[in-house]
Amino acid sequence: MNIIDNNNHHHHLHPLSASSWSDYIFKYLLVTSNLLFSVLGLVTLVVGLWGLINKESFAQEKISGIGTDPMLLFCFLGLVLALLSLMGCVGALRENMCLLQSFSAAVLLLVAAQVLVAVVLYSLQGQIAEYLRSGMLAAMVRYQDDLDLRFITDEIQTGLQCCGADTYRDWEINVYFNCSAPGVQACGVPPSCCIDPLENGTVWNSQCGVGAQQLDEFSAQSVIFLGGCLGSISRWIEQHSGVIVTVVIILLGLQILTLFITARLLQKIRWSRAQHDVYLQSLQ
Repeated sequence: MNIIDNNNHHHHLHPLSASSWSDYIFKYLLVTSNLLFSVLGLVTLVVGLWGLINKESFAQEKISGIGTDPMLLFCFLGLVLALLSLMGCVGALRENMCLLQSFSAAVLLLVAAQVLVAVVLYSLQGQIAEYLRSGMLAAMVRYQDDLDLRFITDEIQTGLQCCGADTYRDWEINVYFNCSAPGVQACGVPPSCCIDPLENGTVWNSQCGVGAQQLDEFSAQSVIFLGGCLGSISRWIEQHSGVIVTVVIILLGLQILTLFITARLLQKIRWSRAQHDVYLQSLQ
C-alpha cells in the first residue's frame, strides 16, 4: 500500500498505484464537472436577473407582482446550482470532508426530489391535460396585460403552429379579441396564430389575424393555424418521448455517478488521514 501523506508540507509519494491514479482522476473529474455546472448556474442566474431588470420588475409599482414572475425561477435555480456546484468543487479541490458530505447530502436530496416528481407526473397523466388547458386559457385571458404570458403564448403558437387551446375560436374568451369588443382586435386572433405573420416584411403585421374568428374553417386555414395548442403539445411530447426519457435517465445517472465519486473521494481522504496519523506515530 502506498502511503499518501495528505499534509501540504511534504508528500511521501511512492510510485502511484492504479487505485491512486483512479482517485486522482475521480477528484479532478468532480472538480471539472462542478466548475462547468457552477458556470451554467451563474449564466442561468444572470439570464433571470436580466429578464427582471429588462421588464423593470424592480420598479416601485411592479414590485408586488415580482413573486409570480417566471424569471424569478431562473434566478432561484441558477443560485442553487451555482452554490451547490461550488461546494462540490471546493470540497473536492481542498479535500474538505465537511463540504463534500454536505454536497453529497444535497445531491441525494435532489435525486430523491426528481424521482418523486417523475412518479407524480406519471401517475397524474390524465389530469395534466386539464391543468394545461386551464393554464393556457388563463394565459389567453391575460394576453394583453402580462408580457411574460404573451411571450410564452406566442412562442408556443409559432413554435407548434397552433392557435388557441382546443381551437382558434378559443380566443373569444379574451376581452379584446371577443366579437363584442369595441376595438380593432374584435373577433381576431394574435399575430402568432398567423401562418405568415411577417407577410414578406421584417416586422410582424399585428393586423394579420383581424376578423379570423368570423371566418369559416375553410377560409381561415389559409390565414391562420386552425389546430389548438393542447393537441400539438401532446403530439410533440409523444413524438419526443424517447428523447425526453433518455435525457432524464442520463441526468439521473450523472447525479448518481457524482454520488459514487464523492463517496470514493471521502473514503480516500479518510484512509490517507489514517495513514498520516500512523506515520506521525511512527516518528515519535
